Amino acid sequence: MRGPGTWWRGKSTPAKVETYTRGSFHFFAVMEIAGAGLPVTGEIAGPLGAWLMFLVCAHAAICALTVSHAVDWVCGRREQPIPLLWTLGAATAVVVVTALGVAEHGPKGDGVDSASGSVFGVIMVFGVGIMALGLRRRRRVYALVTGFAAGSGLAVLAMSGSVLAALIVAPIMLAGSGFVAFTAVFSVWLLRSVYELDEARETRARLAVAEERLRFGRDLHDVMGRNLAVIALKSELAVQLARRGRPEAVEQMIEVQRIAQESQREVRDVVRGYREADLAVELAGAQGVLTAAGIACEVTGEAAGLPVEVQSALAWVVREATTNVLRHGDAGQCAVAVRVREGRVVLTVENDGAAGASDGGGGSGLAGLRERLAAVDGTLEAGPGEAGVFRLVAEVPLAGAGVREAAV
Repeated sequence: MRGPGTWWRGKSTPAKVETYTRGSFHFFAVMEIAGAGLPVTGEIAGPLGAWLMFLVCAHAAICALTVSHAVDWVCGRREQPIPLLWTLGAATAVVVVTALGVAEHGPKGDGVDSASGSVFGVIMVFGVGIMALGLRRRRRVYALVTGFAAGSGLAVLAMSGSVLAALIVAPIMLAGSGFVAFTAVFSVWLLRSVYELDEARETRARLAVAEERLRFGRDLHDVMGRNLAVIALKSELAVQLARRGRPEAVEQMIEVQRIAQESQREVRDVVRGYREADLAVELAGAQGVLTAAGIACEVTGEAAGLPVEVQSALAWVVREATTNVLRHGDAGQCAVAVRVREGRVVLTVENDGAAGASDGGGGSGLAGLRERLAAVDGTLEAGPGEAGVFRLVAEVPLAGAGVREAAV
């Protein structure tokens, strides 16, 4: 049964940051209605109050829509929402000017002035801040903030005719909208950085696989290239000797046969070395890679004394589990333990990122590991545990006598 926190724990780090960013800026729409709309309903009665409340709600809706499109643009899912930014800017100007008009020419009273001032300030600050969310260059953000701040001062001057009021309002709007705009710019930078870091992790994992393939290709080329060249020379010599009726041709072909058989053996050795990983090396490598990625990794137990087949199978489990934690998980800690009990070697990998369970797909994922372990009568269990911990347990029977059972 899925717990209430499973939805959040199942997200990757970039997805969590994106969800937090969306939620924070969408909440600004709620703050607009609470900070500007509620005072209007309490202080301005009649059609004028209803109309002003409608403008506040419409502006909040446009803000929420702009946040969704702007975050999608930041994440690379859609183009920059320039028409929507212009719409939000126009809506902000309309609501602000309307609020000033109500304050100057509407019903008299301190309550009306206070409610109109709330609409003026809240709409200006949040409108400009959310528009900054959809801008890429800082100069445009600066121009946006200063332009609206100066415009608010000019609007106050035009409505009230007071230079002092304009000089007071403009810096206040500059500070308020500038703070929200800075928050938007920082959020965009953080979201992009997290996605770039996640992409770099995936690239590093792919490079590691590509490097291993290149190593295998070089080893195979070294073996086959040299031997095939010798076989070609020996065969050509045997052909020339056979045409001349020389008995040495048989000896050359025997030598060709020997080299071909030796090449087969060397190719098998290369492939066996590629397929059979060393458990001790993989444990040390996993700890180093995870630590470099900012994940605290603790390794307990030793691989010394275990049969080669057992080490090879468990080494692949360690390699795949480490790759999945780096590529799919959101782990902060990881623990790897190797122990021998009741004639079986048990490898346990635990991490606090539930998404670390992602199957890499095909033969490289958990299904591929089960196939490898099945070849040595081993088993694999993987799934979420308590407190958001993902646990992977592989068990392989000891393939030979003389290995002392001990809890390492």
